[in-house]
Amino acid sequence: MKVGVVVPQGWTGEYEGVPGPEAWNRTVAAARRADELGFDSIWLFDHMHTQPEPRDIPSFEAFTALAALGSLTQRVRLGQLVTCAGFRNPALLAKMISTLDVASGGRAELGIGAGWKQEEWLAYGWGFPSLRVRQRHLEDSLEIITRMLHGTGRATWSGETASVAGAINEPRPVQSHLPIMVGGNGRRVTWRIAARLADELNLDNMPAEEWRQARADLEARCDEVGRDPGTIRVSVHIWWETLDAAPSRADLLRGYAEAGVDRVMTLVRAAAHDVDEIDRLAQDCRDAGLEVGPVR
Repeated sequence: MKVGVVVPQGWTGEYEGVPGPEAWNRTVAAARRADELGFDSIWLFDHMHTQPEPRDIPSFEAFTALAALGSLTQRVRLGQLVTCAGFRNPALLAKMISTLDVASGGRAELGIGAGWKQEEWLAYGWGFPSLRVRQRHLEDSLEIITRMLHGTGRATWSGETASVAGAINEPRPVQSHLPIMVGGNGRRVTWRIAARLADELNLDNMPAEEWRQARADLEARCDEVGRDPGTIRVSVHIWWETLDAAPSRADLLRGYAEAGVDRVMTLVRAAAHDVDEIDRLAQDCRDAGLEVGPVR
C-alpha cells in the first residue's frame, strides 16, 4: 500500500496567526520533506477558505500551489484531494492539469468530486446546485476531461451541464495516461461514475472494516458498467483527527493495507509547526510494514 502526505496549506486553520509568506515556507518545507522521505505523493485540499468556519487565515489555492511545489520537489506525485468539479470550467481544468503534468515532468494526478461545502460555494458566487445537479456536472466534467486528456484530436461533448466543441488540449500530458481519481462515499451514484470514468476511487475517512463490507457495492457498480473491478484502484483519505486519535498509527495504517486498500493519504497537520512530524509518519509507515524510502 502506498502512502501520500496532505501537506499543510491552512484549510484546517493550522496557519492561524502566521503571515502568508511564512505559511508558504512551511508548506514548502513539508512537501520537500515528504519528497525526500520517499512518500508516494503530496496532496492539497481544493478549498478557498478555512473549515469548519470561514476565518481570515491563510489557505493556499490547490492548483497554483501544486504548480509551485512541483518545481521544488523531485519525484513525489502531485494531486488534489479532491478538486470540486463546480469550481472551474472542465475544459479549463483539463488544460490546467495537463500543464501541471508537463511542468512537473509527468507527476500530476487529477482528484475530482462533486463538491459539498455550501457556504464556500455561496461566498465565491457559484450558487449551490442540488446534489443531483452537482453529480451530473461531475459526470459531464469527466466526459470532457477524459476526452481532452486521453483522447486524440479535438474534444467534443454536449452534456446537461457542460459542453465543448472542438476543444484543443496542447501540450498533451507527459504521462501516456494521466490518472483520474474520483472522490466520494456515495455507493450508488458516485461509485458508478468512478467505475465508468476513473482510474481510482477515493473514500473519505471510511474505516478499513467498513471498506471490507462496502467492496461488494463497488464491484456491483463495476458490473453495471461492464468493468472488471480489479482494474479500479481504491484509496482512503484518513482525516488528520482520525490519525492523531489512533492508539497506534501503525496499526491504523496496517489495517488499511490488510483490507486491500491501494493507497492512503492523510494531512500531517502538526507539520505546519514542526516539519519533523513528516518523519514520524514515515516511521509509523515502516512500523506498519509499508515501504517508505530512505532520506536522500
